[in-house]
Amino acid sequence: MCLCCFGSNHDVGPIFGCFQSNGFTDPSASTSDENGTAGKLIRYLHFLFVILRIRYSKMLNTGKLAGRTIFITGASRGIGKAIALKAAKDGANIVIAAKTAEAHPKLPGTIYTAAKEIEAAGGRCLPCIVDVRDEAQIQAAVEAAVKEFGGIDILVNNASAISLTGTLETPMKKYDLMHHVNTRGTFLTSKLCLPYLKVGKNPHILNLSPPLNMNPVWFQNHVAYTMAKYGMSMCVLGMAEEFRSDGIAVNGLWPRTGITTAAMDMLGKLMGGEDTVNQLRFPEIMADAAYVILTRDSKNFTRNFCIDEDILREVGVTDFDVYAVKPGTPLMPDFFLDEFLDDFAKKSSPKTGAGAKQDASAASGQVDQVFKTIMAAANEEIVKKTNAVFAFQVKGAEEGQWYLDLKNGSGSAGKGESPSPPDATLIMDSQDFVKMFQGKLKATAAFMTGKLKIKGDMGKAMKLEKLMGAMQSKL
Repeated sequence: MCLCCFGSNHDVGPIFGCFQSNGFTDPSASTSDENGTAGKLIRYLHFLFVILRIRYSKMLNTGKLAGRTIFITGASRGIGKAIALKAAKDGANIVIAAKTAEAHPKLPGTIYTAAKEIEAAGGRCLPCIVDVRDEAQIQAAVEAAVKEFGGIDILVNNASAISLTGTLETPMKKYDLMHHVNTRGTFLTSKLCLPYLKVGKNPHILNLSPPLNMNPVWFQNHVAYTMAKYGMSMCVLGMAEEFRSDGIAVNGLWPRTGITTAAMDMLGKLMGGEDTVNQLRFPEIMADAAYVILTRDSKNFTRNFCIDEDILREVGVTDFDVYAVKPGTPLMPDFFLDEFLDDFAKKSSPKTGAGAKQDASAASGQVDQVFKTIMAAANEEIVKKTNAVFAFQVKGAEEGQWYLDLKNGSGSAGKGESPSPPDATLIMDSQDFVKMFQGKLKATAAFMTGKLKIKGDMGKAMKLEKLMGAMQSKL
């Protein structure tokens, strides 16, 4: 093992676009002061960061993955990297197959920085530049892994693309991206690894994909994404049976709650600031759950769609606060799980009789009041931060069309069509509209349950959640 935080500079040794675990560096990194005081301090702080991140793990390692070779797609950051770090503590060989060779301006981490963390945690690592849409790159990475480590025992299909857009708002370029990365990428990577998995030790394929839930609510707002993600889950169903006789386990793993990753943190801050991020869990809960699955007997544990929290409860974990970004904060549920819908339905089920009439009467004129309140609070700073024009198609008791311009001048709002083309159009019932701005209904929950439909720029639409938080005390 190379304890990279204290090690010297390594030479670069390319193999099919990959870099050997006993001789890699980040080509984009500066090495001018690497062996000086500043360089040593940076490496030491990096090492401490790795150790502190590992502490979030509730599950103790058993050593069962020692010497095993694990091929993980999309592992330069997030859940994929967390799984790699967990296995590295056992002394596993990790193959990082991901695109990020150079640092993203907003999303930290590359295959090389991840490789250093993995080796600091106790594993060996082979970082490979791989776009899972490219068969030649996957094949080269597989061959490099076999050459470096002697085979492949485990495949984790983690790479995924997402666009939460409706049918009319989904360009075919985005549709193709999601299907090529999620479904085709999972199928292709599995296909190329399978010859080696057949002779591997306790071989597993683990797809980070949801249970196959046919509830229409999970299709209606983002059918293209759901189809692509369910394609990964269908690989679980089919391949588990196809390769059962070979002793290869094929399972799916999905989180019960939102998981904080670099991408999710950025989206969360866009949607609702720190409040949204605080409702998430750390990726280590998925890493611990994956560890439980991947250390089980492959011949006896296959074709399962596992939920992270459930699989950990099976092995005795009861305290999940260790995984929470902010313990005690209500957690944001993830997609595709009906248990959240059932809970939401109880809390927001429509009233009948006198209670319903009273609510409808109380809601009369409230949509107009919301816009008046927004405009009373609007200023150039809010306009600058939001930089978007919204259209609202409101149904129900106060049916009508409204607009909110937080892009031009000091902002404007009114009933009717927007003078400027809207960046996003939101469609929902008038009572739900008022509840959102009063803080009684989260925009994310409304979207997930079909109460809110969004057309246009999803990112700009979600900026409204932060604005809603500011309006709660004034409505």
